[in-house]
Amino acid sequence: MTQKIDYFFGIGSPWAYVGFDAFVALARAQGAEIEPFVIPLIEENGGIYSRNRPPARKAYWLTDLKRWAKLRGLPLAFEGRDRLSDPTPAADMIVAAHLLGQDWLTLAGELHRAFWGRGEDVGLPEVRKAIADAAGLDGAALEDYAKSDAVAARKRESYEIAKEAGVFGIPSYRHEGELFWGQDSLPFLERHLKGEKLTD
Repeated sequence: MTQKIDYFFGIGSPWAYVGFDAFVALARAQGAEIEPFVIPLIEENGGIYSRNRPPARKAYWLTDLKRWAKLRGLPLAFEGRDRLSDPTPAADMIVAAHLLGQDWLTLAGELHRAFWGRGEDVGLPEVRKAIADAAGLDGAALEDYAKSDAVAARKRESYEIAKEAGVFGIPSYRHEGELFWGQDSLPFLERHLKGEKLTD
C-alpha cells in the first residue's frame, strides 16, 4: 500500500524552499504520495511570523536560514525583498494545478526557486505565468482557475485541516497521524516512513 504524506507549506516560507528538494527526494525514495495543503502560518496554534519576533530571534533566524541554504547547496536571494509583491497568488496557482490534476509539484519547485533562489516577483501574474509555461503547464489557464471558487474552497479546507492537525508553522509534514514541523525534521520523517516509532 502506497504511503501518503500530508504536506503543509506555502511559497512565502523560505524554509519550505530550503527543504523542498530534500523532501521531494525523500518522498520519492520511499515511494510515498504527497498530498499538498497550501497554507499560511496558523497563529491560533502558535505560529509566529518572523516580522513579529524580537530582534535577537530575527537575527538568528536569518543566520540559520543562510546556514541551511548553504548546506543544501541552494542560492538564497535575500536582499531587496521589500520590493517584492505578496506571493499568495503564486500559492493559489499551485492549488489550481493540484485541483486540475496537473504537475503541481514541479510548479511548486519552480516557484520556490524563482521567489527565494532568484528573487523574482512571483506575486506578479506575468512572472508566475511565465514560470508555469516554462514548467510545461498552461500559465494563463492556471491563472484563471486560481481565481475560482473551487480554489478558494480548497484553501479554506486546507487551513481547517492543518489547524485541526496541530500545524502552526510551515513546512510541516504528517504521516500516519504524526506531525513533523520544519525541514530540519526530515530525518525523523524518514525514520517514521520506514516504520520506526520515535515517540514510543
